[in-house]
Amino acid sequence: MNIKDAYDRWSASYDADENLTRDLDQRVTRITLAEWKCKSIIEIGCGTGKNTALLSQISDKVHAVDISSGMLKKAREKPGPNNVSYSMADITKPWPFADRCADLIVCNLVLEHVKDVSFIFSQASRLLVEGGRFFICELHPFRQYQGKKARFQSERGATEIQAFVHHLSEFIDAAMQNGFALASFKEWWHEKDQNKLPRLVSFILCK
Repeated sequence: MNIKDAYDRWSASYDADENLTRDLDQRVTRITLAEWKCKSIIEIGCGTGKNTALLSQISDKVHAVDISSGMLKKAREKPGPNNVSYSMADITKPWPFADRCADLIVCNLVLEHVKDVSFIFSQASRLLVEGGRFFICELHPFRQYQGKKARFQSERGATEIQAFVHHLSEFIDAAMQNGFALASFKEWWHEKDQNKLPRLVSFILCK
């Protein structure tokens, strides 16, 4: 099953499933971005909109995209302000936005499903204004080394979604090669992760 179809199927239960990684990611995003003020945000891999509501509060406008029609349907069904627009896009292909159209790009739990992360950084660099920022929060590669990946249960049993391992150095190298400077690097644990490897890693990159 390809990534799009898997997330279409997962969309029916995504918000209700127990998912410590999803919950921690939402908390990390709020901790990091809640006090920011932006003019235009592009959110790639918005899913069911778990972070979109926050982004709408800190920006004049938000463009939220996802590859899954099922996830987008759930996001659109949620009540929200009129400064958010949703659209379907495959971020492994050229992004459907004009150059220098955003001052913040947000990417949560997406890059594990992308083989060529350098392309993602190149597109983000193209879209950001000078001084713009790229916020990334991803499953920590240390967890991936243990075989952890996005998965869900349905009436058909367990489904694991295709994932690619990207080392910390790979993220940093791809960022630098595409004109970014590292402003922040943090590792994150859920409260149930005591004495375990970090669950998430986040970056703030400046163009």
